[in-house]
Amino acid sequence: MIEKSSARRLGWAIAAGVTVVATALTLGGAAGLRPGGLGERYTAAQNAGQAMQHDKNAISRAGELGKETQDPTTAAERAASASYVARERSLPDPPLTTAPVMRPRALHPQDRYAMANGCYDLAGDPVYFKPTDLGDYLLYDADRRFVTAGGERAGAPSAATVWTATRKGSRFAFTNEGGALEIDGEQSFTLTRTGGCAAYPESQIDVSGDPHAGVTAYQEVRGYVDAHTHGMAFEFLGGDAHCGKPWDQYGAPYALVDCLDHTATGGYGGVLESALSGEPHHDPVGWPTFKDWPAPESLTHEGTYYRWLERSWRGGQRIFVNLLVENNQLCQLYPIKHNSCDDMDSIRLQAQDMYDMQDYIDAQFGGPGRGFYRIVTSPWQARTVINAGKMAVVMGIETSVPFGCTFKALPGGDVPACDIDDIDAQLAEVKKLGVRQMELVNKFDNALSGIAGDNGAVGVLVNTANFLETGSFWDMEHCEPEHPGAHDHNQTGLPDIVPEQQDALFGAIAGLFGPGGLPALPLYPRPDHCNSRGLTTLGEYTIRRMAEEHMLFDPDHMSVKARVAALDTIDELGYHGVLSSHSWSTPDAYPRIYEQGGFIAPYAGDSTGFVEKWRTHVGWADPRYYWGLGYGADMNGLGAQGDPRGADVPNPVTYPFEGLAGVTVEQQHAGERVYDINVDGVAQYGLYPDWIEDLGKVADSQRSGDGAKIQDDMARGAEAYLQMWERAEGIAPDSCRNPELRRSIRAVTSLVRPGLTTRAVMRAVGQPYERLGSTYRFCARSASKPKVMVTVRFSRAGKAAEVTSG
Repeated sequence: MIEKSSARRLGWAIAAGVTVVATALTLGGAAGLRPGGLGERYTAAQNAGQAMQHDKNAISRAGELGKETQDPTTAAERAASASYVARERSLPDPPLTTAPVMRPRALHPQDRYAMANGCYDLAGDPVYFKPTDLGDYLLYDADRRFVTAGGERAGAPSAATVWTATRKGSRFAFTNEGGALEIDGEQSFTLTRTGGCAAYPESQIDVSGDPHAGVTAYQEVRGYVDAHTHGMAFEFLGGDAHCGKPWDQYGAPYALVDCLDHTATGGYGGVLESALSGEPHHDPVGWPTFKDWPAPESLTHEGTYYRWLERSWRGGQRIFVNLLVENNQLCQLYPIKHNSCDDMDSIRLQAQDMYDMQDYIDAQFGGPGRGFYRIVTSPWQARTVINAGKMAVVMGIETSVPFGCTFKALPGGDVPACDIDDIDAQLAEVKKLGVRQMELVNKFDNALSGIAGDNGAVGVLVNTANFLETGSFWDMEHCEPEHPGAHDHNQTGLPDIVPEQQDALFGAIAGLFGPGGLPALPLYPRPDHCNSRGLTTLGEYTIRRMAEEHMLFDPDHMSVKARVAALDTIDELGYHGVLSSHSWSTPDAYPRIYEQGGFIAPYAGDSTGFVEKWRTHVGWADPRYYWGLGYGADMNGLGAQGDPRGADVPNPVTYPFEGLAGVTVEQQHAGERVYDINVDGVAQYGLYPDWIEDLGKVADSQRSGDGAKIQDDMARGAEAYLQMWERAEGIAPDSCRNPELRRSIRAVTSLVRPGLTTRAVMRAVGQPYERLGSTYRFCARSASKPKVMVTVRFSRAGKAAEVTSG
């Protein structure tokens, strides 16, 4: 029987799909398209897609960029920065070792978690133990059926086939909602490793070699960092706009399925998918064929399934920033939903999902704490996780109305929906949830900040949604910025909007389901445009409170006016916890962020486009701080992924290739699909190691030797992110790169006392210049020498054991 809520959602899906399909059936060829019809929506969507193609490869996604956009630094400054980066690459790399993917499998399980994904004899039959949660299993037999009560079999998983394991001496018992599992009169069983099992259907990893790890828990790390992805987007927009999810207790065949409105209409009813991809139809079958999705341009389908995330980890990624995301106006417009549209409700739900997914991954790896996906809340915890060979997961927020801080524009002025008490209370709440990185705005002006806005056809509908949220359109004024390109997205005046223009996101929904009778958009002056709304008093207060709480601030999506004021506040505070995570700041801001000791992860996009971004960012590096670069995938955030360069290019990625720290990366298999970065692009998250290999190919073809350089800079990204985070926690920058911070040898040696932890040593004398194995190196000075190296040797437990100088 279908539950009422599911039946209602299916009804909405069918109704929406029938509308779309009926419209599609009335369309002839291109010459016969009716104004405002579905065909024109697809044409406009394809045009929007071309704009998105440019957007994802631009140095900035936050402003109207073109040939007139100029780098705000001088040639001499860029040359000096590039020279500094070259010196950074020549520094010794930290010693690495490897860590096992899982603990060795014993003949008999060591505990109730240890049979995860193993084949054991159960009452004379080979049975594969597929975890559904910690200590819970599907018992999958050699005939691909599931053990139920009394040892009977079922053809599909259900609550009746999920068994909770309990250890009883050297034996194991299994119970579920129907009672104890009993086979041939026995209710406890000796489990022994065996062969002959049918493997449970699952996406493959296709990376061989154990993950790299540090030789100590506190040394310098190596690994890639994605500073911007939405791993729990299956919950946003009401929970029915995103198709698939990153895990399911029953595995890939149940996680990687299409949305109701897609499947009910044979792939014609995916309103969002069609508008975003420009394709009127897609094959709704996900697992196991994956004919049309996931794909770089398929933006409503799941891209971060946990096995794909696992492959990226095995290929060298060591930091994953998961941003909790919501858009309440879009959620309210979309007719199919089962979750709350309130931004903060959605953030709470997604935060819990992250912990649930961590438990699920732990279950796959054999018990609590054993999985690769480790949610961290401090740079020291993250360093320990990475040096153990696992991936540090940072929780962040990107939403349009954080803390409920919207406003209503009334004749007497703006009325904010929050105050400082609300901000204090909810900042404390999200920090308790585990949030450590956040933006203040996303798509709409709010009570904290003005927005950069979107341009063209996209901007028309997003601006309309801004009116729905605040009662006000964007207040874009003519401006002539000091640095060309340092302005917000230029808007289209109403007379220039042709009827078929549709927003790639909002228009897809508003065009079918949105309210009518909205007032006309304002007539904007000639470009360039800058939003008159800047950083509000409440916004400045939020930034100051974030700094007090050592939370990382991301100024992406803010209006230029707001971002300049925000970075001025960061300067005033002397705060280092600032980063741009996906190229939604303008070029004038990036050098400032580097100067503030911040970190930047440009939007990933195509490999060719990213190489150009890398070259530009090298010229902005600040010599006072450790150098490394990240990327912002923005996957599941309706952000297009990298397209393929083609199999016929002279320098394709060849499989297998050697990944970071010597692992071997083969083509990935998922169900019946075999992925190739050359022809599939970044179809899903597991292909990011392949994308990084492609960066090297592109860079090397442009300038011999640059392939190794860009891959070195990317591998240093995790360390650069951690060092920025340490400075946000109040640790002073290192005194080798910052000579003015050097103390006398006597002062340093007196401050570093035996028994101090690595963190205590850094609080005393700042960040080390080098962290190689069990030694940290700092710079001091003497009466005759401006630079003397001081070496601190730590014990295995990370306690200071010896201090030497010279």
